[in-house]
Amino acid sequence: MTPITGETYRISVLTPHLVRLEQSPGGRFEDRPTQVVLHRDLGDVEAEVTRTTRGIEVVTDGFHLSYDERPFSPEGLSLQVRGGVSSYHSVWRYGEPFETLGGTARTLDKADGEIPLEPGVLSRNGFAVLDDSRSLVQVPRDDQVGLEPRPADTLDLYVFAHGRDYRAALRDYYALTGPTPLVPRYALGNWWSRYHRYSDDEYRRLVERFAAERLPFSVAVLDMDWHITDPDPRFGSGWTGYTFDPELFPDPAGFLAWLHDRGMRVTLNDHPADGVRAFEEAYPRMAKALGVDPATEAPLTFDVTDDRYLAAFFEHVAHPLERLGVDFWWIDWQSGPYSRLPGLDPLWALNDRHFRELASTGTRPMIFSRYAGPGSHRYPVGFSGDTVISWASLAFQPAFTATASNIGYGWWSHDVGGHMWGVKDDELAVRWLQLGVMSPITRLHSAANPFNGKEPWRHGPLAERVMGEWLRFRHRLVPYLYTMAERATAQGRPLVEPLYHEHPWREEAYEARTTYLFGSELLVAPITEPGDARCGLGRVVTWLPPGDWWDVATGWRYAGDRRLLAYRDLSTIPVLARAGAILPLAVDGGEDFSVDEANDVEIRCYAGADGAFTLYEDDGAPEAALRAARTPIHLDWAARTAVVGPTEGATDVVPASRTWRLAVVGVPAGTRLAITVDGVPVEAETVTDEGRHTVVAVVTEVTPDQRVEARILGADRLADNDVHAATYAVLDAAQVEFETKSAALQVITSGAAPAHFVSQLMALPLDEALLGRLVELVTAS
Repeated sequence: MTPITGETYRISVLTPHLVRLEQSPGGRFEDRPTQVVLHRDLGDVEAEVTRTTRGIEVVTDGFHLSYDERPFSPEGLSLQVRGGVSSYHSVWRYGEPFETLGGTARTLDKADGEIPLEPGVLSRNGFAVLDDSRSLVQVPRDDQVGLEPRPADTLDLYVFAHGRDYRAALRDYYALTGPTPLVPRYALGNWWSRYHRYSDDEYRRLVERFAAERLPFSVAVLDMDWHITDPDPRFGSGWTGYTFDPELFPDPAGFLAWLHDRGMRVTLNDHPADGVRAFEEAYPRMAKALGVDPATEAPLTFDVTDDRYLAAFFEHVAHPLERLGVDFWWIDWQSGPYSRLPGLDPLWALNDRHFRELASTGTRPMIFSRYAGPGSHRYPVGFSGDTVISWASLAFQPAFTATASNIGYGWWSHDVGGHMWGVKDDELAVRWLQLGVMSPITRLHSAANPFNGKEPWRHGPLAERVMGEWLRFRHRLVPYLYTMAERATAQGRPLVEPLYHEHPWREEAYEARTTYLFGSELLVAPITEPGDARCGLGRVVTWLPPGDWWDVATGWRYAGDRRLLAYRDLSTIPVLARAGAILPLAVDGGEDFSVDEANDVEIRCYAGADGAFTLYEDDGAPEAALRAARTPIHLDWAARTAVVGPTEGATDVVPASRTWRLAVVGVPAGTRLAITVDGVPVEAETVTDEGRHTVVAVVTEVTPDQRVEARILGADRLADNDVHAATYAVLDAAQVEFETKSAALQVITSGAAPAHFVSQLMALPLDEALLGRLVELVTAS
């Protein structure tokens, strides 16, 4: 609809639930993109506009706006959210404080536990405001984008009035500010990073040992010691640098090619604040480009507002290093929010320019940098900074990561294991890695301390084994993760979401802050506190939404719609698949843990409900030019069938033939799978894992145009949890008194009802963790 304009105001209804409110004493209104807002033409909207002697009333399906046409004030400008929320709490008044559900923060540098968060665009009261008043205006300038400040006396507000339809609010937010780019597939594997003075030889030995230990990594992060860090003191410090240290890397091109040959992409750390100085290899070329005589050795001072400096920097420094083999940059800006252009944060400018420049090279761009305010989701991936190694830091990260989705920021990368200080603690290291694997990005990192490395073999045998298993599981997850990455781009659904995005009217969803949805199929409840020493069990308090849920590690079934105190030994955390979930996993290929499109894929179907999933794959090209393939997968539980394919779209981007392993989880012993390919029965190898209630059919040499169907025979009910076997295993592992164990086992095998189990177990002298785990198992389903 046409904006409603007065002498000093403009009201633009962008969607039925989103309205823009501008105020300018000079009557100057802005239609150009800003740093945050890119698109305002979001389609036709029906609104009823009424003018009275008291002002203007604007009514849509989503809100009722009242405005007295005077300077914005709490008395004269208000908005009532329509439908779905309490009328008492759902009135926004200009200038009146209100709370959102939180957004995110610039950095976790030196954080030791919870820190304050900036606001998001979601609120339990149904409204939130994005204030774009101080955002700079984008101005086309040659082949780049310039920025201009806005008049200080203007207001530019976007009021979100979506009630508790949080996902709809985020869709409008992404429509307004631009979508999240599709991250490259390699970003979803494990990243190795360490602040350490690696040499070429040491890094090669490390990567070879990773391969020998079957520890997969897809990204090699080189911290600042890759470059010269001890220049002549007359040039200043070595914090900034762009020349490979020849003592450490005598053949940079050969080293980077060697990493690429082993399936790893490379990022280099960049602290840009000191500019380019005369000791740099690229200095003479860049100096001449800027009209500086190289013989003077005058420093080329960093200035993010100077287009000539930036153009010369990318032409003579960044792009040549990229051609050498650098795939993306770690922009480690730590020098404050100020620049020569008032209001321009150099961090935002660096993120935007680096992303654009990488895109101009014909690659799919990605950078690695800190959050620079709303709109930063356009520049994934986020570097959250240098956290303290502590249980408090770990405990905050699940909520921090999930809450960032409330401002559309879905690709945080944390220092898995923490960065600095703290003590060596194998249990903490394992729990942090488990969270890291079930996070947007899995990046192991540590400070420059000879004892603070994250290599699994630096820990005890149990921790080492478990860490290896989880690192391998991350690479198995890549088919699922990449599909969810495409969903984030196309549908505005971040990989990690708080539970209240799906259950906005359940109080338990807000209470379970450390539990989150991990894509469309999984729920994760990380363990973030020390476990019980005698029983070896850690715990998490969580909430399971309605429905049946299956533990991905054990095949154990849990009834939902309840709070749950869940206990796990060090080997795992609660990762649960909803009934009807379909989880595609790359098959562990022995030595091959590539993140490329897998030739051998397991399709896990979780019994108890219908499900649908479309596996997404593409050719890795930039988004504007990519060619994609989609493989539909359906589970019809009522008909007891699971169907894969045929693949649609650019089928040449997937393997010419592949093995599908159709797995059905949650079925009783004796269940069989009858396989047809394009309607023709085929003999398929069948594998049964009764301990995990799983049957698998292996179908080989399937081409993309073929349709594979599994009829699930003998599954007239869901599998029963084997309570006796599971509780015996828990009691056997617990380092407690034998007589107490025997008494507990006698209770559990007595044949009594679960309620009697619980009351009798509570009467025994059981450790709290042991009692909790037994009660969890007895009452699971």
